[in-house]
Amino acid sequence: MSEKKLFEDSVKNMLTIIGEDPSREGLVKTPERVFKAFEFMTKGYKQDPKEILNEALFESSNDEMVLIKDIEFYSMCEHHLLPIIGRAHVAYIPDGKVVGLSKIPRMVEVFARRLQIQEQMTEQIADAIIETIQPKGVGVVIQARHMCMEMRGVEKVNSTTTSSALRGMFHKGKTRSEFLNFINSPTSIRF
Repeated sequence: MSEKKLFEDSVKNMLTIIGEDPSREGLVKTPERVFKAFEFMTKGYKQDPKEILNEALFESSNDEMVLIKDIEFYSMCEHHLLPIIGRAHVAYIPDGKVVGLSKIPRMVEVFARRLQIQEQMTEQIADAIIETIQPKGVGVVIQARHMCMEMRGVEKVNSTTTSSALRGMFHKGKTRSEFLNFINSPTSIRF
């Protein structure tokens, strides 16, 4: 039996268990749609974040903070398979190498498109940058809303959680303060 068929049969079983009729008009194609949605939402398992970063790694004399702020992401909680919706802020201080700016959001997307907990995703992003770019320091802050908190359980709507992973120069002192001030300041650039 193919993985697709097995998955679709599981969705049909779930529909039956909750009291639905998977053969009714509105649900006939639901198992296939759910399969395609999950295939897209978990595509990060088939991607290598280090490979993405290595595609655009350049020598540079820059030794000032590089910050990509407000990277939108959508993920799924590994405990309830419900959405996590958030923003990632990623900064690093180069040590002879920089990475193409578009690669940081792409790398964030790789980790977001896996079943996650926010704290783990924050660590994974920081570690991938440390291992691949080998900067003087990395700072990652993720702010997110968890539908497992808002739709069920405590039902606290608009609750935002924040997690951080700070490495090297970002771990303490002036660099840490500067990074946290940057991500907490409102964006003022207009195009």
